[in-house]
Amino acid sequence: MMRSLLLFLALVLSTAAMPQPSSSSVPVPSAASSPSWEQLFRDWMTLEDASYGEETFELLAGLADNKLNLNQTTREELEQLPFLSATQIEELIAYRDRYKPMRSLNELLMIQSLDWNTRRLLVCFVCCEPLPPSTSLLPPLSTLFQEGRHTLQATLKVPFYERKGDQNGYAGYRYRHDLRYQFNYRDRLKFGLTAAQDAGEPFFTRGNNWGYDHYSYYFQLRRMGRLEELNLGMFRVQMGMGLVMNTGFHLGKLAMLQSQGRSSHVLTAHASRASYGYLRGAAATWRLADHWRVTAFASYRPLDATLNEDGTARTIVTNGYHRTESELAKKNNTHLTDLGARLAWRATALGGLASLSVNVLYSHFDRSLVPYASSSSSALYRRYALSGSSFFHASLDYAFTRHRWSLAGETALNRDGALAAIHSFSYRLSSQWTLMLLHRYYDKRYTAFHAYAFSEGGNTQNEHGIYLGATWTPSRNTLLKAYVDYAHFPWARYQVSLPSDAFDALLYARTLIYNRVTVEGRYRFHLRQRDNDQRTLLQNRYEHRARLRFSLPLSALTLSTQADAALVDNLTVRSRGLMLSQQLTWQHRWLQLSGMVGWFHTDDYDSRLYLYEPSVRYDFSFPMYDGHGLRYSLMARADLGRFQLTAKMGTTNYFDRAVISTGLQQVSRSSITDLLLQLHYRF
Repeated sequence: MMRSLLLFLALVLSTAAMPQPSSSSVPVPSAASSPSWEQLFRDWMTLEDASYGEETFELLAGLADNKLNLNQTTREELEQLPFLSATQIEELIAYRDRYKPMRSLNELLMIQSLDWNTRRLLVCFVCCEPLPPSTSLLPPLSTLFQEGRHTLQATLKVPFYERKGDQNGYAGYRYRHDLRYQFNYRDRLKFGLTAAQDAGEPFFTRGNNWGYDHYSYYFQLRRMGRLEELNLGMFRVQMGMGLVMNTGFHLGKLAMLQSQGRSSHVLTAHASRASYGYLRGAAATWRLADHWRVTAFASYRPLDATLNEDGTARTIVTNGYHRTESELAKKNNTHLTDLGARLAWRATALGGLASLSVNVLYSHFDRSLVPYASSSSSALYRRYALSGSSFFHASLDYAFTRHRWSLAGETALNRDGALAAIHSFSYRLSSQWTLMLLHRYYDKRYTAFHAYAFSEGGNTQNEHGIYLGATWTPSRNTLLKAYVDYAHFPWARYQVSLPSDAFDALLYARTLIYNRVTVEGRYRFHLRQRDNDQRTLLQNRYEHRARLRFSLPLSALTLSTQADAALVDNLTVRSRGLMLSQQLTWQHRWLQLSGMVGWFHTDDYDSRLYLYEPSVRYDFSFPMYDGHGLRYSLMARADLGRFQLTAKMGTTNYFDRAVISTGLQQVSRSSITDLLLQLHYRF
């Protein structure tokens, strides 16, 4: 009764707070009125996100198809959602445990730390369903497959042009395609297979005797008594803050502000078409006692490597392409064994939630890594690169969350005793203000093959920096975010032979005006240092990037107008870029149409611009544009019962060139057109 009364009062107050009804006065947005999770995910995208957003996109796409039941989900499962902070997860779990079962998503209003923008993103991935019968056993196979959900998907990309390599150089045809099958039972049992083929790769020939170039197969079992999770096949692991092991999602600086730099432990099945960044073998989490968990995993998988003349490996190749003779020669020529474990304690202490974990990882390559020649002065920045064949890493990660504030950190050592440490502190001053401070120190000698932690330089090595971010929500209709980040690199880096510095600052604002139009603005300033022509002094490189977007929903029609600008100043040379784009989405019952047109004009590659583009399911499209041209696309999606059919046609037309790209990717024309076709069947 008390919860019902509180919920009723919250609904009344949230409605009365606005003088006029609007979409923003709805406590928890419905799927029909809220932007899609893809649109909300697009808001996270900054320049540094473009290179690794695909893995995060794939993870969120899978969760959107198989939503987490708030009445049953665990803390570890909620940690799969990268936009939730530690405080938000703890308050959500505490509310659920006290008042369960949750009957409606409107109860999310009772979680004080969940602001409007986080709630409208959260409802894309969670639901409130009655609790199933309390049992750790799975039902009989007949019931399991009857109540479970099967999905089958096929995607084909058809280019209406020929690359130079399609004529002579690539071993396969120019079409990209993939197949996916997945079974999911109440998020307790999941298994599936993904088969992927890139354009130019051989199919049923040249070593691909099983057809596709890459297969992802996985089996995931959850909540079986003390066995909390079991993964077989291909999987990803994230431990702590990523100093030892993080093959899961990667966040940029703006997204890090959203998650408040929390520590997490996540095991996820690798269902992606990506052929890099996963482990292959087995992983399991076992509950030893109420507050103790142990996770162990073992993996053995092939890698692609560029070899030295003596058979050692110079570099690990991560693009996954096997199209040419040289690329095929590198395929699976190196193997990696990983053995890891994590012992974790988590309990209520000092009025909050405390956690402490010990992580260990042993890795062994069957070829020794020799990334540089010690006598070569050009290899100075590789002097402390990962080298050898066997590696051991250990770390201690810790976190404490208490109502308004949370602290998280991890300290790690490698086999040589080199240190890496990262700590974050977030504090919610009020319902409107949140501050976050993050400090990291990565020794130049610290190397870890599977590490991926917050950084400016892109590596968890040779960096010392501090980050300060703030979020201000002056009203339900307005959100402001800002961060500043300073980093110092004590050793040489790529294109920088001396110790150097970097500074990065961003301001983001979003507001709703006239109860209809959403206005978003973003400005980013980035200072980097590089060698001058004589490699005797450092030269500052100033980069300014700005974006302004207007979105207008008109019942079934949504319009979005965006302007992007870039200015890159090397003191001696200035490079400018501008892009104007318009997106339109129309929804009527079972049919959705999306169109986009964008005009871009940049002086060169330095002032290139990125534009998120809606695409088919599980396809991440955040292409880069430079030069002068026009990009336009049209996508149609039809939901016909269990079938979903999607077709997307896109064209890029350049005005400043007669040849596109170089090498085997060269196209001898000024425009390229691609067609994406997808069939999604659920049964």
